[in-house]
Order: sequence, then structure tokens, then C-alpha cells
Amino acid sequence: MGFTFNGIRKEYVVLLASERRPAFAPLQRNLLSIPGMSGAHLVSSETQIRVLPEPVLIDKSLSEIKDIEKIKEDLADWLITDQPAELIFDDEPDRVYYAAIDGSLDIEDLVDLGRGEITFICPDPYKYGEEKTIPFPADGIITNNGSAETPPIINLEVTQKVTFAMVQKGVDEYMLIGEPAEVTATPIDTRTLLFSEDGSTIGTWQPAVPEMGSSEGTIGYDGAGITAPSYGTGSSYHGPFVYKEVPLTGDFEVELRGQLLSGIPETGRVGFSLFDDQLRNIAMMNAVDVITSMHRKSAEGRVGPYVGDFVNYAVSSRNYRFEWENFPVCLRLRRVGDTFKFYVARIQGDGTHMNPLTQTWTTVNDAHQGRLKYIGIFIEKHGSTPSPHTNRIDFIRAYGLSQATIDQTPYIAYPGDVITFNHVTRDILINGIDRTDLKAFGARYFLLGKEKNILTLLPQGAFKASVTVKERFK
Repeated sequence: MGFTFNGIRKEYVVLLASERRPAFAPLQRNLLSIPGMSGAHLVSSETQIRVLPEPVLIDKSLSEIKDIEKIKEDLADWLITDQPAELIFDDEPDRVYYAAIDGSLDIEDLVDLGRGEITFICPDPYKYGEEKTIPFPADGIITNNGSAETPPIINLEVTQKVTFAMVQKGVDEYMLIGEPAEVTATPIDTRTLLFSEDGSTIGTWQPAVPEMGSSEGTIGYDGAGITAPSYGTGSSYHGPFVYKEVPLTGDFEVELRGQLLSGIPETGRVGFSLFDDQLRNIAMMNAVDVITSMHRKSAEGRVGPYVGDFVNYAVSSRNYRFEWENFPVCLRLRRVGDTFKFYVARIQGDGTHMNPLTQTWTTVNDAHQGRLKYIGIFIEKHGSTPSPHTNRIDFIRAYGLSQATIDQTPYIAYPGDVITFNHVTRDILINGIDRTDLKAFGARYFLLGKEKNILTLLPQGAFKASVTVKERFK
């Protein structure tokens, strides 16, 4: 019998029968004694950390590593983690602990003696069942079969424009973003879609004119996004660069999702560039791999045309550089008045934004404040280096922005948007981007109680919803 820790199992570490593993997380009772009264009042109860002392046998005959010192190194590499990791025992295969080893563990004695005790501590004292995601039930009843309260993750896929989104639990607890529109208020679109391109109509875009830059090779669509079947030739970055005309727009937001997957010695660059009606470059953003000798990805966000390395760059390799082979990227640029807000993040498979960076740049140069007229996209590689494995734009969208007046209620989400109320991490996201700023006063993160919980979604009929829960056990 053994255990799996941090996703790894060591067959030579044999778990002996443990009679000391606690059946439930320990409790601390806080009591208030009152003179003249027998006993005390129970004021509160606090769940303490869980301690798991596990006796083990080190059976060196089961290890492929025969050098004792190397076994010690192997154990240290496995057991010493910066943060609590998943711990699953063979005799409890349907329960997960989140644990770290106690600092007193002596790996030298453990290996030299061949047996001993590994003590795990669980800052989160609960055991967890399998994570489950279910469609939001028509009756709103969510059943928690665990023995403790547990935080849910609620995803709302928006099906109609909304000024608010609310999930209410019972009578007194709720999470709310935005503001319901009063009958005397006018809901208003503060964001107007200028265009959305996923590649299916990329043939309507035009090759860049010389004032924008050069366009080499061909642009294409592979059914999943916008690609570059051919990069053409050149000594620097080269590839297809195409543009689209949009209605003349002052305040705007442009968002691009894509993927840059490049190995050694491949290079690549993918992004967008914005121009006013005089073909002056307003701004640019991209994801880039410029290193042929290692896996390294950077992002760039610049105001105005290129006038020198790092000049007018709000985002660059100086503040956004990681040793990644694959960079599923979100690039977003918003301009309101004379202020640019650049945003870049790495997108996980579940839509979570990792390593986000937001940078603000205020300009006083009139050339950078021209009204948006043309949006260009480019997919490139450098010189004669091999083409990247994946260099693709999943979609690019552009919006015109306006401000709501005091008697107007703005829409906060549109069809296709996904609102996430994550009561586990205490995050509020729209399309993976933090929108805690929309949280209403009085709204709070809540737990699902044991057994049945009644949840209500408002506005009714505005969402296709799901609930994700990991049941907790004492």
C-alpha cells in the first residue's frame, strides 16, 4: 500500500498500517466563562490544520535507483514542495488531501534506517471528493453530499445583454455584479461591436499598404483560426499582414486571442496594429519568440509607430518574458480619451488567465490620439528560421466605447460572454478577466451547505449556467 503525492507515486515507499490518521479535522472550541454561572458559553468553533503522521517502509529493492544517496535526493525532490499538493492514499482513493511535509522530516534517517514516519500537514484541513460540474438545475436545487460546507464555482454563459448578474442562495446570501435597471433608467450599450473575425471571412481583408508595413506570403483559415500557409521571404520578421476598415471610432477596445507554439530554433510573432484615418500608427500589440536557442516568449504593447527599442513600449520583454514553449495568448488594448490600457495573459485550457499584466499609458501626442480607422493583423517569423509549429489567431474583435450618463444603466455583459463567480478563489471574472470592480456592495462569496441548497439566477432566462463543486469532508 502506498500514496500519490503531487501527482507522483514512488513504489519503494510503502505505507504501513496507520492508526493515527485522524478521522476528521480537529476543532478548537472557544468558550466564555461568566462568574457565577456553571460551565461556559460556547462562543465559536474553529477548524484547525489537519496533521497526518504516516509510518512508512523504504524498500530499496523496489527502487530503480540503487545508490542510497540518490534515493535521498529522489525523495527530497518528490516530497519538498513550496505549496500544499494533492495527497491521495491507496486506502482512500476517492478522497484528496492538500498537504505539505512537516519541516521536521529527516530524509537521511528515513533512508538509512529503512523505515520511519512522514508527517504531512494540511493547512486546508478538509478532504475533497471528485470535482463535479453540472448544468444549473431548473429548480435551482444543488445538493452537497459532503459532510462540510463547500464553495462553488458558478459559470454563466450570457445569452442576452444584461446590466447585472446575480446568484442568490436562500434569502440572505447573494453574489451580484452590475446594477438592475430601474424602470425610469435607460439601459445603454457602452460597447458596440465593430467587427469579429475568427478566420471564416479572412478573405475579405486587404494586404497592408506600404504606410502600414510590408506583407509577405499568404493569410489563411484552417477551420480553427487565422493562419499563415506561407510566410514569404525576408531577413527580418516577415509574413502576411492584412487590414480591415472599421467605422471611425474615438474610444475603442481591441482583443485578440491566439497561440504561439514554437520550439528550438523556431521563431514567430503574432499580433495586431491600429491606424487612424491618416494611416498613422496608433498602437500595436503582439506575442513574440525571437530566441532560437531556448524556449522564451515575450509580449509587446506600444503606443505609436516604432521609433526605437523599448521607446513608447508599455509592455515588452522587460516586464513580460517567460521560458515557455507554448504561449496561448490574450492581447487586449483599450483606449479612452488619451489613456491606453494594455492587457496580456496566458490562457489555460479551462479559460483561466495566468500571468496577467495590465499597463496604463497616457499620451499627450496628438498623433497617437487619432480616431481608429484601420485594424491590421500579422502572423510572422524571423528570417530563414524554421516556421513555428503553431502561429495562429483564434479570433480578433473590436468595439467602440462610450460612457453612460448618470441616468443610464450600462450593460456589463453580452451574448457569448462568460461570467464566473469563483467562490473558491474569491474571484469574479468576465471572459477570464478580473471584474471584481463590478461587485455590488453587500454581495459576498458564499458556501453551499450540507444537503440541499436553493440557488436563484437573475435576470431569469439570461444565462446558460453550470455549477462546479468539490465536496468537502470533515
